[in-house]
Amino acid sequence: MSISMYAASVPVINQMLDSLSDVLKKAEDHATAKNIPAENYLQARLFPDMLALVRQVQIAADFAKGVTGRLAQAELPAYEDTETSFADLQARIAKTKAFIASLDAAQFEGSEGRNIVLRPGTPKEQTFSGQAYLINYGLPQFFFHVTTAYAILRHNGIEIGKKDFMGLR
Repeated sequence: MSISMYAASVPVINQMLDSLSDVLKKAEDHATAKNIPAENYLQARLFPDMLALVRQVQIAADFAKGVTGRLAQAELPAYEDTETSFADLQARIAKTKAFIASLDAAQFEGSEGRNIVLRPGTPKEQTFSGQAYLINYGLPQFFFHVTTAYAILRHNGIEIGKKDFMGLR
């Protein structure tokens, strides 16, 4: 039995966006309870040459909408990277989820064999089949940034664990 491209992408991405939203809420609550400026978490990094929490969340949202939108052949909404607060990050996750919810499962039919072209017309142009794009590029990129956001918060003392990361309720 095969799994549809929709089933392999949308539910997984939604689960992880929900978990990302939840760990951000825990971080915000922790900052408030401990009277720690939110900026300390929002600009935190695991290492100086890595991107800060805000950017990790922005990129995770970009991959969530990009992967699902490209597979569904939908026009991708453009997001400005202007988030500076936990509320801004929650809004970005919410609008990403709303975009994904606007996609119909039928739009994903046949996407495993469609060509997905990234950065067309540039020296970094890459072409994937839809299946290779999802499995070998899109989901790993998405998970990297969700995982890094989680790790930044955990490293900075937010009491979260595997169930929080997985989004298990």
